[in-house]
Amino acid sequence: MEDYSEVTLELLLALKASAGPDRPVWLPDDSSIIIKSGMGGAPNLLRVDPETGFIERVTRKMGSLPFLGSSLVDVSPDGKWISYIGDEGEGDGRERSSRVEIRLQSVEGAEAVQLTHLGANINAYSWSPDSRQIVFSCNRYGRYDIYKADVDSGEVKRLTWDPLYEVYPTFTPSGDAVLYVRLDDEWKDHEIICMTPDGGGARLLVKDEDFFDYHYGKKFGYPLVSPDGGTVIFPSHRTGWINYFKVPTKGGEPQPVHPEDSDQTEATLSPDGDSLALVSNLNGTKRLKVVPLKGDESAKVVVDPGMGVVSGPSFSHDGKRIAYIMGTPTCPGDLWVVSLEDGESRRLTSPQSSTDLGSRLTPPEKVRYRSFDGLEIDAYLYSPPTRKAGDRFPGILYVHGGPTSQFSDTYSPQVQFLIRSGYIVLMPNIRGSSGYGKEFEDLNNGDWGHDDLRDVLAGVEFLRTLDYVDGENMGIHGTSYGGCMSMSAVGFAPGAFKAAIPHAGYGDWLDFVDEQELRHRQLLRYEFGDAGENIDVYRRCSPIYSLKDATTPTFLVHGEGRYPRSDASLKFARALEQEYKTYEYKVYPGECYYVRSEGNLARMYRDIVDFLDRYLKG
Repeated sequence: MEDYSEVTLELLLALKASAGPDRPVWLPDDSSIIIKSGMGGAPNLLRVDPETGFIERVTRKMGSLPFLGSSLVDVSPDGKWISYIGDEGEGDGRERSSRVEIRLQSVEGAEAVQLTHLGANINAYSWSPDSRQIVFSCNRYGRYDIYKADVDSGEVKRLTWDPLYEVYPTFTPSGDAVLYVRLDDEWKDHEIICMTPDGGGARLLVKDEDFFDYHYGKKFGYPLVSPDGGTVIFPSHRTGWINYFKVPTKGGEPQPVHPEDSDQTEATLSPDGDSLALVSNLNGTKRLKVVPLKGDESAKVVVDPGMGVVSGPSFSHDGKRIAYIMGTPTCPGDLWVVSLEDGESRRLTSPQSSTDLGSRLTPPEKVRYRSFDGLEIDAYLYSPPTRKAGDRFPGILYVHGGPTSQFSDTYSPQVQFLIRSGYIVLMPNIRGSSGYGKEFEDLNNGDWGHDDLRDVLAGVEFLRTLDYVDGENMGIHGTSYGGCMSMSAVGFAPGAFKAAIPHAGYGDWLDFVDEQELRHRQLLRYEFGDAGENIDVYRRCSPIYSLKDATTPTFLVHGEGRYPRSDASLKFARALEQEYKTYEYKVYPGECYYVRSEGNLARMYRDIVDFLDRYLKG
């Protein structure tokens, strides 16, 4: 086993926290790129020279940026302001507010000023072309509506009053109109609406259906408007994959921009509107493509990491370069720039810890196996770095959250720690995962914990075919839906595992009907149907009612939390106790339901390995 003095869990976690800058934004003169990064131990705004890679901190106060999302840093068109949103709450995980306001930070580094004071949550915004106004979506009155703020005076005007969610507003390039997205009551259908900057003359541009949006608009994102204002580009499932479509602003039938059997995300228009940069997902590898919108040229892959993930593409204002973030399974992410003239990519940031540690981390092998019904399941296979001929290690099935999510070519400190602790780790993208088309994504609708669990069990059988795996000692672990799947394994597959560690899981979907937050209820309504009409589905998919024959020692872990969902793991623990089953239960303070802080993660994963060692290594 590798010496912990060389690669400690703290170092693995710190690497993820210190690197991985968010979406880059160019200054209007292309002299610098603005990123938010944890380099230096706390989130700060950094200014990076695209020629030399010289980094300068813009933030006046170290660690003063409580960001909520990677796409919420922007620069005003006149280049004077960096904008971002931050959480006003200062609680310890038990007390937090929903006050999220827009702040403006001078590009020259003066202390930030708060633009809005609505005392509510702002989840998206964009600048006017003249830099004098910002439009944003906010839930001040219980539903998301569109507002407008004057930058000089701070005066705010409400523009919409619809009872449906209205989100992700953007000005047209001319500034004479605002486009925004309106969701239906179930968050499955999206309408792109056009109105005047004062909220008048609203009209429907295009409607897209059957695109469930768990984060109430984030997956669909901002409408993209061509520089001449004549075309709108948006994502859709119309091809069976998430592909981009275009439609004239005057109306018409949407047409695919670049149809392919691959999910496309994070599209951005070139300054002249002649091309579209997007991220194309191929089995967890995310490549950067540039798609011509005019002429006969073909789409071109400009960055193919081989094993890695490209994100956050951003055109320079002269249209000659694209800044992007690239991470791999052994590096959380760095800022790169690719020249569109010669195709050369240059890495601009590289924390010292990333350079030193990356060479000592273990990359995965991509594998594929067949499930019970012949369905092919793609997965990542990690082995201990010290593995040699004749060694045999227990196996861990590590299940992702969602369930509509995906393991991709990204860095996981937890997995690196598990393999250094002497475990084989298999990370499968089971049915219900995103990234493999809508048909695959919908295969587990109304069937959680059953056929998708059988995909997991097929992964167990795959591991048993490997001569370096101890096939008699298998464990299962995951967070959120991965925690739910771990609970399902305990209730629905007795004997399959000798250890289960659900992190922040849910074992009783009937609890969601009345007690869970709205987006969780929306997800269950989409996946299971109306609770009143499909109560049998909710109960059938709840493993808490099937613990009588459970045999798997179970370690339930979660954060202290602040909502009724925090009782989900405790309820499952009590159900195990009532049946005299072997279990342990631990709560980590100062967290929401999910454990996320470096200190608590370090404690939790040492506890997890102690538990695994007891039951899988004896």
